[in-house]
Amino acid sequence: MDAAVDPDAMLMLAYARGDLAAFEALYARHRGMLYRFLLRSVRDPHRSDELFQETWSRVISARTRYQPQAKFGTWLLQIAHNLIVDNARRQRPMADGDEAGAALARVATPEREQPDHALAEAERRRRLQRALEQLPHEQRVAVLLRLQQELTLEEIATVTGAGRETVKSRLRYAMTRLREVLSE
Repeated sequence: MDAAVDPDAMLMLAYARGDLAAFEALYARHRGMLYRFLLRSVRDPHRSDELFQETWSRVISARTRYQPQAKFGTWLLQIAHNLIVDNARRQRPMADGDEAGAALARVATPEREQPDHALAEAERRRRLQRALEQLPHEQRVAVLLRLQQELTLEEIATVTGAGRETVKSRLRYAMTRLREVLSE
């Protein structure tokens, strides 16, 4: 990928040359997306915080070796995904559906919404979160990357290290299962 095409890659290269403002801009642009991805993937706010910090630490450590071969956001999510996989190998997630739903509601719900709308929206998010939790880990990650991060199949394959057709199958099975669970 050409750095001129991806403004975030240009920022990362500037950061590698010592421009701290470039890192601050990258952090401001990607922190919310990254934290939501981590929280919805591991379903534990404390663990999400740790993985969030570790992901940015890895970005800082890799600044001199960074090569813009994929979009910066894809590269960042790949780092986070690898940390999630390592974390899952070491320990099972501790948050249950209610805790994750509560954390998601705190992160995602604007305070100015009307009470009825906010309640309906919170219930919809809770149902979706529970449905996502029923998916196998690989399918859940693929769905989160596709729907929330709007990554292409190729980008999801890069992040997860799976083949394009495998990603396509995971998404198809996951969407079928989500439709079934949400229609109940």
